[in-house]
Amino acid sequence: MNILDKIIATKKVEVANQKKVASISQLEKYPGFNRKCNSLKLNLMKEGSSGIIAEFKQKSPSKGEINYRVKVEEVTKGYVEAGAAGLSVLTDYEYFGGTMANLTKARETNPNIPILRKDFMIDIYQIVEAKAFGADVILLIAACLEKEQAKVLAEKAKSLGLDVLMEIHSEEELEIINDFVDIVGVNNRNLKTFEVDVETSVNLAKLIPDQFVKISESGLVAAETIHYLRANGFKGFLIGETFMKTDNPGVACKQLISKL
Repeated sequence: MNILDKIIATKKVEVANQKKVASISQLEKYPGFNRKCNSLKLNLMKEGSSGIIAEFKQKSPSKGEINYRVKVEEVTKGYVEAGAAGLSVLTDYEYFGGTMANLTKARETNPNIPILRKDFMIDIYQIVEAKAFGADVILLIAACLEKEQAKVLAEKAKSLGLDVLMEIHSEEELEIINDFVDIVGVNNRNLKTFEVDVETSVNLAKLIPDQFVKISESGLVAAETIHYLRANGFKGFLIGETFMKTDNPGVACKQLISKL
């Protein structure tokens, strides 16, 4: 069993337990459920957008602990002030140290910027939960979803006004993309081996239909890499570890954006 399989097995148990804590009908009564979402797709397409989707991530299976010295409110505020086009907040606790509380705090601190709930979405319950806790965008990972399952989840997200980011890593996974998707992200990190190669984005870019906004994820450190990816059709760049491993992620984000 690879790490992705382990994560999904854990996630199924987590979702089952969470359903006992709050039902979908209860989640629909949360204040955040009725708010109008900020569109990440539109932000990335704006003239002069930095394209940076700055992530709050405190640990990962491949790197272990990254940064527990900082607070989500301070970091995400710093990202927004630096000029990030969007935020990404991990909500998986077991493997990434994320929490739904972090999502709520990021939302309250930054009401007007799109926020991606970064998690392994396998159930409609999680889509409703994302909206209720203040997310604007949900992530669907092609590597852990069947085609029809991905379509059902994406359609539900769109019905709630959420943007849908579909993450792929290979040409085969292009088949999972559907018409309810807004953004296609290419993860340069293989979730099964953790190997990182930016050329994964470049190789897949020309195969992704133009109707989707393209973003590149993982392994992005230098401004030169982002310029290279922009030249290959990418509008967005999801960056977490590069910022989070520093003492002041917001400043690190500002420094990178200043070079763009």
